[in-house]
Amino acid sequence: MESHAQPASSASGSAFHTQAPINPYDIHMATIVEKRRETEGIETYRLKLVDEKVRHAYRFSAGQFNMVYAFGVGEVAISIVSDPDEPEFLDHTIRAVGRVTNAIARLQLGDALGIRGPFGKGWPLEEAQGKNIVIVTGGLGCAPVVGAIEYIFRRRSQYGAVKILHGVKTPHDLLYRERFDAWRQHPNTEVLLTSNQPDKTWHYHIGVVTELFEQVAVDPARTVVLMCGPEIMMRLGVPILMQRGIPASAISVSLERHMECGIGLCGHCQLGPYFLCKDGPVMSYDRVAFWLSRTGV
Repeated sequence: MESHAQPASSASGSAFHTQAPINPYDIHMATIVEKRRETEGIETYRLKLVDEKVRHAYRFSAGQFNMVYAFGVGEVAISIVSDPDEPEFLDHTIRAVGRVTNAIARLQLGDALGIRGPFGKGWPLEEAQGKNIVIVTGGLGCAPVVGAIEYIFRRRSQYGAVKILHGVKTPHDLLYRERFDAWRQHPNTEVLLTSNQPDKTWHYHIGVVTELFEQVAVDPARTVVLMCGPEIMMRLGVPILMQRGIPASAISVSLERHMECGIGLCGHCQLGPYFLCKDGPVMSYDRVAFWLSRTGV
């Protein structure tokens, strides 16, 4: 991907529009039209771009991110969690943990935020058509893949079996409870949840997410894996999947680094030869395995 935002991407299969690409340096005004609490300190914000021309030109792929700007404070990279074919609204799940995100948490309906983007590469959803999908996530790491899951279920007949494996530290950390309940209602779909510090309310598996691999059947020749979450989960989990015959080239991971510019200039998100804000955040595991093994994360 070149260092400018694209109006659409083949990764999502979204329709191309004729408008010029959105300038990645421009900050576009957006209004908060909905604010939904996911759990303590984490909320999903539904935003609507104010400028109608910008709103119609804006297109993104599942797995891309925006730089979300709190006016007078700064900006932060946040994954887009809404469906790529519904660009009228942009959803971002945000944990209040720092100066910018805490400023965003104080905003209410009708307040303004800035949007710069979209940036990065999304999930290879077109290439995955006709194949089985295994989605492995951990903690808030599920956010980058939510849009991909919604995209797949809107086109359910184009994909094979879908298996969603999600792990959290405690039940309190489980986001998108209603979404998980809705996803498991789809045909030929499995949703497996686990917690390694459960309480009395937990009715699912106890342990780490990689333990769920034993509970699902996979056809290595017809399986694509989408994985996001802590890097330690990826470095431990991918070899298990590969032992079951799934090649590293069929495993896509969404990687997180401190992204400050979104266009590969500041260098904060560098991983070996890659700048994850433009070469990623979604990358084939065979491209990054060596560099992840050297991070010590």
